[in-house]
Amino acid sequence: MKGREVTHRKAKKRATKDEKRSISDLKIAVVVAQDRNHNIIALKAGTGRVKAEEIDAAIGKYIHPSSLLCTDTATNYKKFAKIKGLQHETVNERKKQRVKKGIFHIQNVNNFHSRLKTWMERFQGVATKYLDNYLYWFRWLELDKHLSFEKQVEQMLISACQKSNSTTVDMLKSA
Repeated sequence: MKGREVTHRKAKKRATKDEKRSISDLKIAVVVAQDRNHNIIALKAGTGRVKAEEIDAAIGKYIHPSSLLCTDTATNYKKFAKIKGLQHETVNERKKQRVKKGIFHIQNVNNFHSRLKTWMERFQGVATKYLDNYLYWFRWLELDKHLSFEKQVEQMLISACQKSNSTTVDMLKSA
């Protein structure tokens, strides 16, 4: 809610704890999907406990119908898998189950969440309307983290030029 006039609750000041712990309607939900090829999708999906429809709206178009969905035991993911017709495996972390059947786990996504939260702390909160931009930025950093800083900058410049050239070519073709 940074940058907005908040009317439904008392304004939160710096260095004060949240009124509610854990998942609440005062926090923005971020949905993350990652495959075994290290393709990552991270998008905001509403406030509070995320619903299956919000998951579908955020990442549904990125998941192939033949994919296998591996999640924790939250019912919203079960419903999402049913909506999309996906095969679904659950990992019950409350029962200390980290890996199921030797290959199914959610440790990569949990690790991504942890790194994302640590990285976001430096901004002391971000405006909700810009959250997806920060998520894209972090995703870009994650995809190129194995490269040296100079190579990361080079990749960023190449990517920026490709985007503008692609747009220009499309515009020229339609003209």
